[in-house]
Amino acid sequence: MRRGLILAVVLGVTAALLTWTTPGRSTPSDPGAERISAYVLDNGFHTDLVVPRAALMRRGGPLAQAVAELAPGDWIVIGWGDAKFYVDQSPMGSRLPDGARAFFRPGNPSVLMLDPEVEDPRTRYAADGRAALILARAAFDRMADRIEGSLDLSGGGPRIAAVRPGDDARFFASRETFSILHLCNHWSAQVLNAAGLPIRPVRSIVSAEVLRTAREQTMAELDTAARGD
Repeated sequence: MRRGLILAVVLGVTAALLTWTTPGRSTPSDPGAERISAYVLDNGFHTDLVVPRAALMRRGGPLAQAVAELAPGDWIVIGWGDAKFYVDQSPMGSRLPDGARAFFRPGNPSVLMLDPEVEDPRTRYAADGRAALILARAAFDRMADRIEGSLDLSGGGPRIAAVRPGDDARFFASRETFSILHLCNHWSAQVLNAAGLPIRPVRSIVSAEVLRTAREQTMAELDTAARGD
């Protein structure tokens, strides 16, 4: 009897965690308002965001200051992760011990990646690994505020913490810490939530959940446009 009760409690808690949803802040509909296109990328285990460089630069502030330091490119790929594991490009097999460190050691430093690209994401990335976002200006600004909030500005401005030889990507020091409780996909989900998308925090441990969140937003936008709302 007691074992059955414990099992029922465990199953109930698990179901609650898996379905737990954080609602997004709604943005009033205005057919004449500016719309900004952005993208979510999923490589099978990690998610990045792609946003127009011009939209970031118009905002000013620390994030625009960081973007201004990058090589030319109309699009900026944005990601977040552990300061060592995320930057390292050596074969995965040799990085497994460091991966365990990144997951389970508390207080790991992290970095915000900004990578300039010239090519349109629709031609550079396969359709099954990307989703388009259609954001009102206010929603985009909230998303950019969340990204900017990741920067470590303790030195007075954004600080490059790492680079990769032959790579235009720059990794800026972040004030956040990486762990099994706050992974790269959690971070991406939080950024989408700031833009107004509802997210399921526990399920966002996997990249497919983050991509699903973006695709559901896209379908909702298309449905609203079709109904003329």
